[in-house]
Amino acid sequence: MRRILFAGVLVLAVAVAAASLVGCSRAKPAGPGEELSGTVRVSGAWALYPMMVRWAEEFQKLHPQVRVEVSAGGAGKGVTDALGGLVDIGMVSREIRPEEEQRGGCWIPVVKDAVLPAANAANPVAQELAKRGLTRERFAELWLSGKEITWGSLVGRPEVKDKVRVFTRSDACGAAETWAKYLGKAQEDLQGVGVFGDPGIAQAVQKEPLGLGYNNLNYAYDANTDKPVPALLPIPIDINGDGRIDPSEDFYATRAQVKKAIAEGRYPSPPARDLNLLTKGKPAGLTREFLLWIVTGGQRYVDEAGYIELTKEKLTAAIAKLQ
Repeated sequence: MRRILFAGVLVLAVAVAAASLVGCSRAKPAGPGEELSGTVRVSGAWALYPMMVRWAEEFQKLHPQVRVEVSAGGAGKGVTDALGGLVDIGMVSREIRPEEEQRGGCWIPVVKDAVLPAANAANPVAQELAKRGLTRERFAELWLSGKEITWGSLVGRPEVKDKVRVFTRSDACGAAETWAKYLGKAQEDLQGVGVFGDPGIAQAVQKEPLGLGYNNLNYAYDANTDKPVPALLPIPIDINGDGRIDPSEDFYATRAQVKKAIAEGRYPSPPARDLNLLTKGKPAGLTREFLLWIVTGGQRYVDEAGYIELTKEKLTAAIAKLQ
């Protein structure tokens, strides 16, 4: 008799626990006069992490009974976690792949930013880099050829023999995939010393005077000063290949200038790109309410958080997709 009673209690406990988990991630929308409540779990791209943290803070102010848990780890982790049911929303800083849609991935774009190449500000040819920039072909040579290349050879100063120390991302991420796409390849083709995460690659270049890496916009520039992060030198892209940075290509002094260039299409795309949020299946309940707020009321925080707003057409399409 005790065994039967214990088995019944155990089944009931499991059922209650399962129901509570479902209610946590798939909370029903609040009815008239009711307040939203529950937890939304988010993981993924470093590129979206600062923006998502801000959105989480503001949404929780509006809805005190809601908790939004945010963690970073790369776009690949965001996709895996979302499609595997470990989180409600995955942050993805690249295009969503057909096979991810086939697995039930439902996604919307939410903001835009870009990947920027960066050297150490103490680089022996820093002044020349700022004036001349580098072409896409030069960047491809640095990350794809496997050759030992000197900083002097990049700017016409053969007497500078210091070799470039190239860094790349070790984690599956949108920044590396986007940068590789700009160079005509895939992330696995990028060569260099592998470093985990956006903060990691920025710190590696900051510590290495001969270092070269790439970062998402908000890891290359300081949010407080609007200037490049200390010890980092964003390298201008010589878009027209004339060997100098013309006025139309000269927009790297502040984050605001780079954002304006991205919005106006003067910075190449890629490495500029849309950032996306992914769910497994069409979102419902609290997750849907949070996403709807992001593409409506949440857009007011995009500019001050260091990102670029999407066009009205893209936002309207995202809202329609959530209806």
